[in-house]
Amino acid sequence: MAPALLLFTTFLLIPIVYAIWLSLRANRRIGGGILSKLTEVFVGLENYGRALGDPILYGALGRMLIYGLLVVPTMLGLALMFALLLDLPRVRLRTATRISIFLPYAVPGVIASLLWGFLYLPRVSPIRAAFEAANLTPPDFFTSTSVFFSVANIAVWGGTGFNMIIMYTALRSIPAELYDAARLDGCGELQIAWRIKIPLLFPAVVMTFIFSMIATLQVFNEPQTLTPLTNVISSTWMPMQKIYTDAFVLNDIYSAAATSVMFALVTLVLSLGVLTLLQRRAFGEDR
Repeated sequence: MAPALLLFTTFLLIPIVYAIWLSLRANRRIGGGILSKLTEVFVGLENYGRALGDPILYGALGRMLIYGLLVVPTMLGLALMFALLLDLPRVRLRTATRISIFLPYAVPGVIASLLWGFLYLPRVSPIRAAFEAANLTPPDFFTSTSVFFSVANIAVWGGTGFNMIIMYTALRSIPAELYDAARLDGCGELQIAWRIKIPLLFPAVVMTFIFSMIATLQVFNEPQTLTPLTNVISSTWMPMQKIYTDAFVLNDIYSAAATSVMFALVTLVLSLGVLTLLQRRAFGEDR
């Protein structure tokens, strides 16, 4: 276990401790006149108070909530549908279809955002050209409302295959005898999916939900890559963008560290909460 513990300590534990240490400090000008200088001092929870009272952060949180409501149900619903369809008997080209659905996940998030960004951009968009060729009003992907769908679409396109693989793998571990017994009792494939497969998939669905929730809290690549293409997406459009702007544009690493620590705590609490509910449900079923 030593190599794993070394990597964990070096690349996760030490950065977390350093971020907490930075969040408790700030630069203050000490002295007066030409002899004054910026000095790093301990300020306690001052940075956390500033972050909690920042209206820009709350605006970013609201946009993140809208984004999550669009992405998580759509992505997990599509992943579940594809997994159930691939698990049907006598499905042709099962392997090729599974790979084609999973393939977008292998594309790095920045590259995927650039690809979709050019598809959205009015001057070069083939989608817009197709609408104009059909004498239809072309869609505007960068309005204040449609931009949520544009950003969410990139995440759904890239993440559905990963979640589908998790659910499909869980489906393949279900004993085939359960399906045979259900078919002998007169159940069709739809009834088998609803009464057997989906209930037994519940742990896998919960796991993918936790992964998707954490990814929503950490969304950064998609809006940051699309920022140069539109004025609708600002540098503080999402919470992670605000943290990045505070740290590397405004050079306020202390406030950025405080906001990062708060987001890490929120992620931890939400994940533990979902796992606790799952354990209680499993315990109740066992009883």
